[in-house]
Amino acid sequence: MPILEVEHLKKYFPVTSGVFLRQTGAVHAVDDVSFTVARGETLGIVGESGCGKTTLGRCIMGLHSPTSGKIRLEGESMGKLSVSQRKAFAAKVQMIFQDPYESLNPRQTVRQILEEKFRIHGRPAATLEDDVHGVLNQVNLDADCLLKYPHEFSGGQRQRIGIARAVSMSPELIVCDEPVSALDVSVQSKILNLLLDLQENLGLTYLFISHDLSVVRHMSDRIIVMYLGKIMELADAETLYAAPRHPYTQALLDAIPVPDPTVTLGTLPLKGEVPSVENPPKGCRFNTRCPHATDICFEKSPELKPSQEDALHLTACHLFYA
Repeated sequence: MPILEVEHLKKYFPVTSGVFLRQTGAVHAVDDVSFTVARGETLGIVGESGCGKTTLGRCIMGLHSPTSGKIRLEGESMGKLSVSQRKAFAAKVQMIFQDPYESLNPRQTVRQILEEKFRIHGRPAATLEDDVHGVLNQVNLDADCLLKYPHEFSGGQRQRIGIARAVSMSPELIVCDEPVSALDVSVQSKILNLLLDLQENLGLTYLFISHDLSVVRHMSDRIIVMYLGKIMELADAETLYAAPRHPYTQALLDAIPVPDPTVTLGTLPLKGEVPSVENPPKGCRFNTRCPHATDICFEKSPELKPSQEDALHLTACHLFYA
């Protein structure tokens, strides 16, 4: 059984106007998304800004209430939960936020930040000291940081504190929302290696959200490519990078900087701007920027489905299945 199942998930944010704030439309942040995550794997989610990847992660966390669809953790629906059920769910699913400074309480010391989590979930007071020191050791921080405040640390150290808070309850699933994008390049590799070590030692499952395709390739077992709230392609990491099928995926991969000036990109750069998520295009969401779009691309939304050659490589493209 997959540890996480997402079925036909939608999240629309209402758009209002006027004195009485009447709803005049909706932002289609996540629009009919389905996938599963196996225990112990890392599922990467990539796409341009505004594609819905962060909203998807926040819906899974329970920070946003889905407009429709189902989210199940270990077979249990995450729909309407009681207070006690929500508390138990919070212990199983944690999040590492993009900005380690904004996600930590500036008025609390590291000790207070970590102890708060243990207290909320009923950890005995007698074990708090050992619990806090144990989780600090897991993220390679010394005990002398316990009395310091977040502003006294570097970005990488603050992210380690955020990671320590996330793993303190021994969660089943961690949603990593751009966990290294706010860090210096020299620090990013250390944080990524820490996440890999924790996954191996603690048996963690990651939902890894990022716009950096090089980072996602290094971290992920499988990868989802999103555009305007929909999944364009889903495949294991090696297959996706070796043989991308969707024109959008191909364009993203060709946009990765290459240090060798003699290397020629495989496709033309994308033209135009991303359409409005309040009024997405009819048919394929990518049709306004796709150099291969035909009449059917403007009329019918393509299904996300496999080919006869590879049942695990899913693509939502009329041209590929034509």
